[in-house]
Formats: sequence, C-alpha cells, structure tokens
Amino acid sequence: MGFLSVLGFAQQIVKDRVQPGDKVIDATMGTGVDTLFLAGLIGKKGEVAAFDIQEAALQMTTLRLHDHLDAGQMDRCHLYLHSHADMASCLPETWHGRIAAIMFNLGFLPAAEADKSIITETSATIQALEQALQLLRPRGVLSIVLYPGHEGGDQEAAAVEAWAQSLPAAKAQVVIYRMIQRPHAPYVIGIEKR
Repeated sequence: MGFLSVLGFAQQIVKDRVQPGDKVIDATMGTGVDTLFLAGLIGKKGEVAAFDIQEAALQMTTLRLHDHLDAGQMDRCHLYLHSHADMASCLPETWHGRIAAIMFNLGFLPAAEADKSIITETSATIQALEQALQLLRPRGVLSIVLYPGHEGGDQEAAAVEAWAQSLPAAKAQVVIYRMIQRPHAPYVIGIEKR
C-alpha cells in the first residue's frame, strides 16, 4: 500500500475529527467533492456550509449532492455563493466557535468547462483562514490543499505556508504533507486548533 494522495490525506485529517451531529465547512466547494464527503460524516443531525464565488460551482455541487443525498440530508447542506473570506459573516452566531472541521481546496474550479483564470486569491484566502481559526471549536481542524503548480498558486501556497508557520504553538499545531522531490505538486497543510 502506498502513501495517501494529498486529497486522501486531507480527508483523513477531517474524518478523524468529525462526529455525527457536528457542524463542518467546505470553504471552497468547487465541484462538491468535499461538500459530499463532509455530508457523509455528519449524520442526520449535523450541518455542512459550503462556499464558492462561481455560480458554476454552486450548480455542480447541487447536482452532486442531489445524486447522492436524500431530501433530509440536502436540507442540512447550506450552499453560499460567497467568497470563503465571507464565512464568518454568512454563518449564524450559533456556528461560531463550534465547527469541527473546515476544508480548503485552493486553486481553480477543476471542471473541463471552467474558466481556469478564476483562482482563489491570496488575500481572501488569508482572511478566510483567520476566520476559520476563530470559527473552529477547540481541537477542530483545518485541511488546506495547496496547488503551487499553476500561475498564482505558488504565491498563494507560499503565503499560506508563511501564515501557518507564524501561528503560535499555543494556538495551533501545524503539519505539512508533501512530496519533497516534486516542488510543484499539490500538498496539504493540516492545522489543529488548541
């Protein structure tokens, strides 16, 4: 058995922490893969919030969820056509400080018909990560998949990594999962809030 893929590792970080009934966030819904994954973890009483700035992402995610979830599960998935930097203002106060896990999958919408020039922006991502730490409950986790291999992705990855390194150890634990022989390959930063 080989190593986990970066997406598999990101999911493992989250899977180990989320319990049925928890509240979770997909900060960058894209095609809805992480949204559906999170919906499968939260059981019948948990809730998922997912964010993206592109209408196409919202449509693809909605279709994916309709294909795999029943009506009751769909009611617990809240899709927002907003930037991940708007998470805190979009969510009700009852979510603040109670989130079990937040997943970030940065870069561009991974669909053949998508406009690859629309990418996550570094400044919005850092704002979102700051909010995410506030939204998490103690021992909650962030998984951040970074893509340094596309234009703009290397700057965003470097900024996110610098932000994560600057976190005081008393506030959070940070790990990196990366293939060190391939500097432009995607990699994961995992963060656990203290």
